[in-house]
Amino acid sequence: MTIQDVRSFAAGRWIDGDGSAREIRSAVTGEVIAQAGNASLDVDAMLDHARTTGGPALRAMTFHQRAKMIKALALHLSEHKQKLYDISFATGAIQKDHLIDIDGGIGTMLVFASKGRREMPDDVVYLDGEVEQLSRKGSFLGQHICTSMQGVAVHINAFNFPVWGMLEKLAPTLLAGVPAIVKPATASCYVTELAVQIMINSGLLPNGALQMVAGGLGDMLDRLTNQDVVSFTGSADTALKLRSQPHILSNSIRFVAEQDSLNASILGPDAAPGTPEFDLFVKEVTREMTTKAGQKCTAIRRIFAPDAHVTAVLEALQTSLSKVTIGDPNDDATRMGALVSSSQRLDVLEKAATIGKEAERVFGDPDNFEIHGANAQNGAFVPPMLFHCATPDTAVHVHEVEAFGPVSTVMPYSDIEHAVALANKGQGSLVASVITHDPQVARTVALGAGAFHGRLYFNNRDSMKESTGHGSPLPHMVHGGPGRAGGGEEMGGVRGVMHYMQRTAIQGSPEILTAIGNRWVPGATELDHANHPFTRSFHDLMIGETFKTKERTISLADIEQFAEFTGDTFYAHMDEDAAKRNPFFPGRVAHGYLLLSFAAGLFVEPNEGPVLANTGLDKLRFMKPVEAGDAIKVRLSVKHKTPRNDEYGEVRWHVTLTNQSDELVAEYELLTMNAY
Repeated sequence: MTIQDVRSFAAGRWIDGDGSAREIRSAVTGEVIAQAGNASLDVDAMLDHARTTGGPALRAMTFHQRAKMIKALALHLSEHKQKLYDISFATGAIQKDHLIDIDGGIGTMLVFASKGRREMPDDVVYLDGEVEQLSRKGSFLGQHICTSMQGVAVHINAFNFPVWGMLEKLAPTLLAGVPAIVKPATASCYVTELAVQIMINSGLLPNGALQMVAGGLGDMLDRLTNQDVVSFTGSADTALKLRSQPHILSNSIRFVAEQDSLNASILGPDAAPGTPEFDLFVKEVTREMTTKAGQKCTAIRRIFAPDAHVTAVLEALQTSLSKVTIGDPNDDATRMGALVSSSQRLDVLEKAATIGKEAERVFGDPDNFEIHGANAQNGAFVPPMLFHCATPDTAVHVHEVEAFGPVSTVMPYSDIEHAVALANKGQGSLVASVITHDPQVARTVALGAGAFHGRLYFNNRDSMKESTGHGSPLPHMVHGGPGRAGGGEEMGGVRGVMHYMQRTAIQGSPEILTAIGNRWVPGATELDHANHPFTRSFHDLMIGETFKTKERTISLADIEQFAEFTGDTFYAHMDEDAAKRNPFFPGRVAHGYLLLSFAAGLFVEPNEGPVLANTGLDKLRFMKPVEAGDAIKVRLSVKHKTPRNDEYGEVRWHVTLTNQSDELVAEYELLTMNAY
C-alpha cells in the first residue's frame, strides 16, 4: 500500500515531510495511510511571504473583489468535491458527514462572498456605525472605520472537520484582506492538503494569500507581531497553553478560541410524549450523538428532561439508537462511522468511564457491539453510549468532562428554572437547544441561559421542517461561546470579518471623513454639474455631486386632496382645533408622505435615462411640520455608490427637505439602481 506524504505549502512551494513526520492511520482499518510533518520548515520565510507578498496583494483588492474571488474559489472546490469525498472516508466519516464538512465549508464561503458584495463597500475601508457629531455646528465629526490588519492569520484547526474547519475561518480572513497560514490537525490533514491543493491550483488566489503547515508549527507563534491573529479550534488545555504564552500576552496578539463545550438540549415542560416536540427532541438528540460519530464541537453532551418524562426519553432514545448501523463509512447502509483515530477512541472510552462514575450507562457497550463492513474490526469504532444521571445537582463529571464522541447523558429537572441552572453548570457552551412550543419557556431560557451560551436554538412543530438543526453553525450567525467554550466568536457574517481588521476612531472635518470613507458626509464639498444627476450613468456620478431644486408651496387644497385620495384623514391634517391641541403641531399640517411625493416631483427627471428603479429609502426623519402656505425645496447629493452586477449599481442619495426659512423639514437616504 502506498503511504501518502502530506506536504506543506510554504512560501509559494510544496515541501515534503522529513524524518520527523508522524504516521497517520486509517480510522476504518487501522492501516498506515499517510505521514505528515517537517521540523525544518522555515517559519520566518512563511511569515515574511504572507506579510510582504500575500498581504499587500489582498489589501490592494476591494471587499467586492475579494468576495468575487472567494465565490470563485468555492465554485472551483465544488467542481472537485468528489475527490474530497473519496479521501475523507478514511477519517471514519460517512457520506452524510462529508456533506456537512465539504459542502458545508463550500456553502460557508458562498455566504461570505454574498455578504461581502451586499453588506460591504466596493472599497478597502469599512465604515462601522454612523457619523458622530462632536461639535455644535458640525465642523468636527467622528467616525469609526475598520481597515485590514497588516500581518498574517494563523489558523490552528481541529481534526473533526478538515475542510469546513479551514474554510469557515479562511473566508472571513480573505474577505478582510489578510493572508492565512493554515495548520490542520495531523490526524486528518491529508484531506485539508487536497483542499488547499485544489485552491492553489485554481490560480484564483494571489501569491502568499494561503499557506499550509502539515505537522507542527515549530516556533511560529513566538515570531508573531501585534498585527497577526491566531484563531484556534481544539481542546481547552491546548488553547490555554497557546494563548498564555508570554510572547502572545506581551504583544497583545489577538487570539480567537473555540474549544471544549458541554452543549445541552432541554425538552420543554410542555413537550410530553405523543407531541410533535417530543418526537423532534428524540430525533435531534440521536442525530447529534451519531453524526460524525459525535465528534462535533456542537454535539449534544447533556440532555435535560422533565422529571415526569425521563423514563420515556430514555426508552425512546434507546430505541432510536438501536437502529443506528455502525461500520465501514463506504457502505451506504452505515449510519455512523468510526472515530478519527485509535488514540481518540481511547480518549473517548476514558472520558466515558469517568462519566460512568456518577451516571449509569443505559445503552451502548464498547466491549460488545456490532460492526458492519469488511476490515472494520481494527478501526476506531465505538457504539453510541447513553448515560442516565439521576442526581444532576450534585454530579460533577457530567458537567465538566466532555467525551468527544457519541456519548451523552440524560438528566431530570423539576421546572424550567431548574433546567436553566443545570444547563449553566457547563460553565459556557457553544449551543444549547430547547424543544418547546411554549414561547414563555423560550423567553425564560433566553434570559436565564443566554449569558452562558453562544447560541440558543429553539425548535418546535412550527419551525421543524425548515430548521437547520441543533448542531449546525451557520455563517450568518455567531459561532462561539463564553467560559469553557473559549470566549471567542467566529463567522456571524461581517462580524467574523472584523476579527481580522482594526477598528479605528477617525476625527476631523466633514471633508476629511468624506475622503477617508469614500462616502459623502453632510458639510463636505458639494459638487455641481450642468446636467441633472438622473441623466448621468453610475460611473459618471461623483461622490458629493449635488442637485438643488426650486421651491414648491404647499396649499390647504393640496393637503385636503392628498387626504381624500389616500384615505389618510388623520385629524392633524383635517381638524384645526384638534391639531392645535396636539403638542407637536401648530395647527393643520401637511402629511409627511405628501412632502415625500412633492419632493420626488421636484427632483425626478421624467425622461428615460440611466436611473432604472427607486428601490427604497432609509433613515427617514420628519423634523419640522409644514403648514399650508409653507414652501419646500430639496437638496439631493450622491452619498455613496455600490456596484451590484455587470449592468447596474446602487446609488445612495442624501436627501434633505427645507422650508422657506431654510429650516430642515425632513431628511432621508434614497436608493436607486443606475445603469453603467
